[in-house]
Amino acid sequence: MSIDQKNQMSKSKREFLTFTLGDENYGVDILKVREIRGWEKVRELHDTPEYVKGMLDLRGSIIPVIDLRIRFCVENYEYKASTVTIILATGDENNMMGVVVDSVSDVLAVDQNEIKQAPNLGARIKTDYVEGIVSVDDDLVMLVDSDKLLDTETFEILSQLEGVA
Repeated sequence: MSIDQKNQMSKSKREFLTFTLGDENYGVDILKVREIRGWEKVRELHDTPEYVKGMLDLRGSIIPVIDLRIRFCVENYEYKASTVTIILATGDENNMMGVVVDSVSDVLAVDQNEIKQAPNLGARIKTDYVEGIVSVDDDLVMLVDSDKLLDTETFEILSQLEGVA
């Protein structure tokens, strides 16, 4: 195999950090992951959506933290020893946010052509944060677009609160 063929193959592969929410598996682009931290209490904010847990001081940067279990309506969630916060780069890479998940699983390498488009589930079920779905070992992994987890309006409000934390 030539070097060009190897380069082409590596360009068609993407890596995702996989994590669990309840009984479901999800993945986020590994290039967006900045850090994985054990769950720790955050500074709560008032008048924000329920899934916004608060703000976290990450080495001098104040970042919003959202609980994906609440955001994705996972029932009976509780904070356990395996609960972690994944710090993700968002938007222009200068912004970050934390997402609370039940546990981190693995790094998954996927061919770009294996990623299937998320089905349209109607206007009542939001799937705009879903980048795609991939089948792995008879299970489906939903690939999440971290840039779309917080709507623009909520992210702007939280960005303005950075000086408050």
